[in-house]
Amino acid sequence: MSVTGILGKKIGMTQLFDDKGEVHPVTVLQAGPCVVTQLKTLAGDGYSAAQIGLIEFVKGGKVNKPMAGHFAKNNVPPVKLMREVPLEPVKSSGGEDAAPVLKAGDKVLVDIFEDAKYVDVVGTSKGRGFAGVVRRHHFGGGPKAHGHMFQVQGSIGASSFPSRVFPGQRMPGHFGAERVTVRNLRIRGIDLDENLLMVEGAIPGPRDGYVMISKSKAPPRERRGFGGGGTVDPLKASKKASGGKPSGAKAKK
Repeated sequence: MSVTGILGKKIGMTQLFDDKGEVHPVTVLQAGPCVVTQLKTLAGDGYSAAQIGLIEFVKGGKVNKPMAGHFAKNNVPPVKLMREVPLEPVKSSGGEDAAPVLKAGDKVLVDIFEDAKYVDVVGTSKGRGFAGVVRRHHFGGGPKAHGHMFQVQGSIGASSFPSRVFPGQRMPGHFGAERVTVRNLRIRGIDLDENLLMVEGAIPGPRDGYVMISKSKAPPRERRGFGGGGTVDPLKASKKASGGKPSGAKAKK
């Protein structure tokens, strides 16, 4: 068995050029290293999963006694952040499921994404405090002329029916600091020595913000080029074979 995700940090954004010279904006992630702090089993817990922790320096006074006992039970170092990730069977050379070899104390590194093409990243977006509807919900606002209040959404009340405000009404309020999942980000590079993962696109949260990186649950289909690449239009093929005329057309005398 092997884990399907890893904890990491957002370092920042840069750009990479591919073989065709096209530029791709990428986000650099510090993926791990992590350590398996506990294994959940079907017999003991009712489900299979691995509890992993991001290896970072933690002061002894910051770890309470229950957590210190939890780490000591599995003989792992104290970690600052822990999450549970699903497990997947490891295929052997013969195509069969290999025996489970994962145990508490094993390290989880960025090499788990060597065979993956897409990842899902979960982060916490930047907190922006109390915001109005123009910034929070992208309302158009009112007239900008003298005497008008541009940033106000206007009346939300109803008359005799239904005489209430429906749940989910878009209004001013707390903006940001929410759990955001970005799916199907293409992997553009992996640095096994420094545990760096470069994915195409933006990641929610500030620099040095913690993120959860996992293998894509529903990766997109690989495109075979424009129009299918391998497909041939029968009409165009018949025109090309007949010298520019569709098949079945009579030649003019």
